[in-house]
Amino acid sequence: MIDKSTKSRLGELYNKQLRAQLKETLGLKNIMEVPNISKIVVNIGVGRDAVADSRVLVPVEKTLASIVGQAPVRTIARKSIAGFKIREGMPLGVCVTLRKRKMFDFLDRLVNLALPRVRDFQGVSTKLDGRGNYNLGIKEWNIFAEADTVGTEKVYGLNVTIHTTAKNDKHGYELIKIFGMPFKKK
Repeated sequence: MIDKSTKSRLGELYNKQLRAQLKETLGLKNIMEVPNISKIVVNIGVGRDAVADSRVLVPVEKTLASIVGQAPVRTIARKSIAGFKIREGMPLGVCVTLRKRKMFDFLDRLVNLALPRVRDFQGVSTKLDGRGNYNLGIKEWNIFAEADTVGTEKVYGLNVTIHTTAKNDKHGYELIKIFGMPFKKK
């Protein structure tokens, strides 16, 4: 069981060392202006598989819970699409929002353990969304050691969204880079 009183390794490192470094790098005057990561959202969309059989989501939920250490919620279709046989309210995937300690623990495992396991890894894209937030698509959840593929016959991809308090892409890029994200060389 995780001791909730202790802080994450990456969170302590950010508060004690990386935050001051980032202030100097960005040329900010006040330490309170330094951007921070506010939350990380991890999403797995199952799509057509869930339309045929909603029981497909059960092993996906278990796998995502073991990867992030928190119970996910099901995402549902907002509107009906007849061509895809999707009705409003149908479950199509699972999603989890991480904050504070679990967020830093997941980011630490993603950057230091999971991404180096990707085959022929060249780095992740340097493109941010225009407001300092970053989206990362992972093709297979097998890169996480916690992912149990025994219960599922299919391997799904996941989307990781890192929400920051940065005011622009330059500040957001520097924030994510200082945490050790392996970006492609420009």
